[in-house]
Amino acid sequence: MKELFRPGSKQQPARAGAGKPAPAAGKRDVQAFLAKLAAAPKTAGDTRLIFALDATASREHAWDIASKQQSEMFRATRGLGGLNVQLCYFRGFGEFHASRWHHDSGPLLDLMTSIRCRAGTTQIGRLLRHVQKESRRRRVKAVVYVGDAMEENIDPLAHLAGQLGVLRVPLFMFHEGCDHIARRAFEDFARLSGGACCRFDAGSASQLRELLRAVAVYAAGGLAALQDMSKRSGEGVKLLERQLR
Repeated sequence: MKELFRPGSKQQPARAGAGKPAPAAGKRDVQAFLAKLAAAPKTAGDTRLIFALDATASREHAWDIASKQQSEMFRATRGLGGLNVQLCYFRGFGEFHASRWHHDSGPLLDLMTSIRCRAGTTQIGRLLRHVQKESRRRRVKAVVYVGDAMEENIDPLAHLAGQLGVLRVPLFMFHEGCDHIARRAFEDFARLSGGACCRFDAGSASQLRELLRAVAVYAAGGLAALQDMSKRSGEGVKLLERQLR
């Protein structure tokens, strides 16, 4: 994970040696993101989490790597009680798919590995409306979204994100790549919903994997489950555990 997006930031001209944050600043960014995650409403028992993917063609070059990291989130939930996950993705010409709610991660892993990217435009608005509908039926604890682009009118989407904030459904937006339009949009959606936004690339895949697993473990089992996980995990999960004490 390279940076935590800050609303209102402006892109600066590239400089020689730029792009590698100082270690201290990077640690503060991780802590700030995890603090946002820790602030999400804490529930136990029958918890619902939506995991959503942009499966359009622009992600195809890194799809196999990303799928492996994303699958770790589902594997991490095995043996935990109370977590129900729905997998959503969009691609192609208006294709939008939402799985059934699954308590067992096995069917989700099978579905994840069967998805193939297809050319098309983003459908984030359709996703957010789906989240609203699901949460009004029964509370959704959080939404994890992984994508690299935003090709829609930002104002209606920002309104939808704000409505999710009223419903107490935080969006945790993971931004792949360096598209500046997507960057600004994703940080706005996260802020308006009460969630957080992080950028990642192939160089930060291992940290993304740990953070995705931490979201799932915390949503399912609360602080006790996360404390147990942190004993066997890297610094990212340990930082999250310390934020929740």
